[in-house]
Amino acid sequence: MSVPAIDKSSSRLKDAVHRAEANTRQGVLERMFTFAFRHLVYAQIWEDPEVDLQALKLTPESRVITIASGGCNVLSYLTANPREIIAVDLNSAHVALTKLKLAGARHLPTYDVFLRFFGHADEKSNVAAYERFLAGHIDAATRRYWEGRDHFGRKRISLFARSIYKHGLLGYFVGFGHLIARLYGIDPKKMTGMQSLEEQRVFFDTVMAPLFDKRLVRWATSQKVSLYGLGIPPAQYDALATAGNDMASVLRERLGKLACDFPMSENYFAWQAFSRSYSREENAPLPLYLKRDRFEAVRDRAERVKVLQASFTEYLGSEPEGSIDAFVLLDAQDWMTDTQLNELWSAILRAARPGARIIFRTAAEPSLLPGRVVDETLARFTYEAEESGRLGAADRSSIYGGFHLYVFNG
Repeated sequence: MSVPAIDKSSSRLKDAVHRAEANTRQGVLERMFTFAFRHLVYAQIWEDPEVDLQALKLTPESRVITIASGGCNVLSYLTANPREIIAVDLNSAHVALTKLKLAGARHLPTYDVFLRFFGHADEKSNVAAYERFLAGHIDAATRRYWEGRDHFGRKRISLFARSIYKHGLLGYFVGFGHLIARLYGIDPKKMTGMQSLEEQRVFFDTVMAPLFDKRLVRWATSQKVSLYGLGIPPAQYDALATAGNDMASVLRERLGKLACDFPMSENYFAWQAFSRSYSREENAPLPLYLKRDRFEAVRDRAERVKVLQASFTEYLGSEPEGSIDAFVLLDAQDWMTDTQLNELWSAILRAARPGARIIFRTAAEPSLLPGRVVDETLARFTYEAEESGRLGAADRSSIYGGFHLYVFNG
């Protein structure tokens, strides 16, 4: 008898996240997180693919393995013309979303239809486009997911008629933040109307930043469960909290970078945070895969992506030695125990080709590997500290404390 995907997802998430006993406070929080994380979390991934591509230096011979998440970066990496991308994820909803985006790139008739479906994602015609162009080109499990129904009896594919970026755990978290802001008479969307970095800084400092001193905001952000909408499990919350005196201060600093370090005309992450959508203006900032001049490349190369529901470490065990050129871990290591970290890096060590490049983000600023991954393993890699710092500063999503690049010495 086969095990349903949702059961596999739940089991693997438990293995990744559960550290404490179920009858402890930490154990209860961990189990609440895994329950929430079984469903859609990210409609858009929150790592900057243009920074990733600078770090990875992909060539037409590169084989890449990445965590899929919302699938945006998987498709964006195709613009660099790698030979193959393997996208793995524990979350069955993320697997279904990534597969749908790939099917859309291959089978939606024009760029404008593709942009309407995955960029605007809020028109009824998208459901008709799914039925006409996509349903017959996706596997049975993916089709069951999108044609399955939510708690209100609506087919999940209708998310693309109801603005999918306002849904999922992250979408609801951002929406709740907007609600709190409006309770204090503030409209975050006004940030998208700022015409210069100076205007953005003034608006943030005088209007947005004071919110984090409000008693309600400080109380809410002190609760670990409140940040589940960011996909932050209890262990990662603890790591993030070490970056400042309290979580409200940490979030104010990270949101300040998002709001003020990059022009609104260049930062689609800021548009999603402050407007809950992408800009529809001409030459709007968009992920690479949604840009008009990249569409044909993404379409032509979409078949090079393999999407699997599996853990990173689990999948690497099936790869030949020395076969992978690039590894993208997102922020998954913030969740891991020392045992899990060592298993992962042993698997990377075996599968990496000499010169392979490994990137990841962390909630706190420093790399979490020294002192946790055994010295014998870590000595086989070079940490590119200067390049990591430069690329971390360039990451437009701005929500992480550190960006890290390691290179396999061979």
